[in-house]
Amino acid sequence: MGEIRTFLAIELPKKIIDQIRDIQNDLRSSVYQVKWVRPENIHLTLKFFGNIEEKTIEEISRVIKGVASKVDTFDLDVRGIGVFPNISRPRVVWVGVESADQNLDLLHKEVEVTLEKIGFEPEGRKFAPHLTLGRVKSLKDKRRLIDQVQMFKGCELGSFNVENLFLFKSDLRPSGAVYTKLSTFDLGKP
Repeated sequence: MGEIRTFLAIELPKKIIDQIRDIQNDLRSSVYQVKWVRPENIHLTLKFFGNIEEKTIEEISRVIKGVASKVDTFDLDVRGIGVFPNISRPRVVWVGVESADQNLDLLHKEVEVTLEKIGFEPEGRKFAPHLTLGRVKSLKDKRRLIDQVQMFKGCELGSFNVENLFLFKSDLRPSGAVYTKLSTFDLGKP
């Protein structure tokens, strides 16, 4: 068995993806130094595993199923655009994600704690839920990018109910990443 690149994520509904596509198109028209993520590939990553042994998938699936069964479905709000690490050195353009009742943070923490028990180190930085729209390739158009981000800063893309988590395989190709679902975990169901 070989290694596969994997991550655990929340998938977005079509209505949110369509709104993200519209925003990317507006940004793309005036900001040229960004490599935009294909809208259908945008998701909320809870845990990036990187390259792992294929045989590990079964164990990961078992523990994530247990975590998912203890967490009820919850709503997420998708709003606001920003950049990482900061506005003076933009590297990633993102849309924010929030849960009013902190269920997203609790889910993420439970995922990290449970996966640590089977040998996966927790993320070294604070969880900052976001949807990556694009990666800045050059700061040549930095002023334009900053202006565009400021224009969409308060945008509201809507809310949706999170009912599942998904374990994805990621195949990196010259045309971009291709994601394949390996497992689905229903929230609140044993």
